[in-house]
Amino acid sequence: MTSIGGAASSGMVDWNLAVATATRLMRPGPDVSRDEARAVVAELRRHAKASEEHVRGFTRLGTEETHDTPLLVVDRPGWVRANVAGFRELLKPLLDKMQERRGTSPGNAVLGAVGGKVTGVELGMLLSFLASRVLGQYETFAPATRDLPAGANGAGRLLLVAPNIVHVERELDVEPHDFRLWVTLHEETHRTQFTAVPWLRDHLEGEIQSFLGETDVDPMTVLERVREAAQSLAGGRPEGEEGDEGRSLVELVQTPAQREVLGRLTAVMSLLEGHADFVMDGVGPEVVPSVAEIREKFQQRRAKGASRLDMALRKLLGLDAKLRQYRDGERFVRAVVEEVGMDGFNRVWTSPNTLPTKAEIAKPADWITRVHRKPEA
Repeated sequence: MTSIGGAASSGMVDWNLAVATATRLMRPGPDVSRDEARAVVAELRRHAKASEEHVRGFTRLGTEETHDTPLLVVDRPGWVRANVAGFRELLKPLLDKMQERRGTSPGNAVLGAVGGKVTGVELGMLLSFLASRVLGQYETFAPATRDLPAGANGAGRLLLVAPNIVHVERELDVEPHDFRLWVTLHEETHRTQFTAVPWLRDHLEGEIQSFLGETDVDPMTVLERVREAAQSLAGGRPEGEEGDEGRSLVELVQTPAQREVLGRLTAVMSLLEGHADFVMDGVGPEVVPSVAEIREKFQQRRAKGASRLDMALRKLLGLDAKLRQYRDGERFVRAVVEEVGMDGFNRVWTSPNTLPTKAEIAKPADWITRVHRKPEA
């Protein structure tokens, strides 16, 4: 196993142990032969390449030269390693701050005993839960490593999780080639968003760092929240007991300043996810013959969730909010495009000031009025 980082492993989180734990606990992938696996990987690469042109043509964003980020078709352990590397980079300022506080914290003795290894194990448990659910991801803040290349100047990388795509296409009983192209259209849209809009990555990172910078909680509290999620994953919470009014981990540690930042982040993520859904459905009828069947079955799967435990984990981790982002963001994009056309919608990418607010996501007409209003004579 590739080491994620030496110095960080002895701090607040043992990242290597997180990877090892997630890999050990994750569910096995679908049963495919070696030849079938190679064929799936090759097809996903072809679809990703074809999706670039489809997405550029539909969105009118970017050029061939803007796509300088690598495409990685990965298995579940590969997805975990990539995300742990990204988490470590993004969370470093917060974890350094918590490490400093640990020295003077009243809970220092307890936290010292528990240490980064327990946190690593519990983070690994959460990642093992997520690893079988993600179909693809544009990893925005990915540092390049020997095994995980990234774009120049931190431009990120596009991940497609092959076993999960195969699992879902079988579960939904849809045409595999159509489903694979449909998925790559969504993920390619995310790559286009970030490569065609150069300021977007830095803006998003700035908002996330602002959120993390406002964190002022005792390290023991954060550790307890991670343990809470892990206990839910293991079935440790009594049935019917949500605790903390069923709030997500993010909500549990918010300050008033963080709530403001989170509102802006929610709006941006709703825009990005909704735009990707809008694009893959807009392109779909031209290149994916069974797109209507795929969309209907996939929406039913999203809405239904899985077991009671799965639904509890979705709530605790805030994944139910992500599902709302797809729905609300897609409605916003569709309404704006219908009113002012694709070029009019693309004014959203002009600057951070033209991004929709959380309230405007719910009321697209307000964004149109603000951004497209004519100056008074």
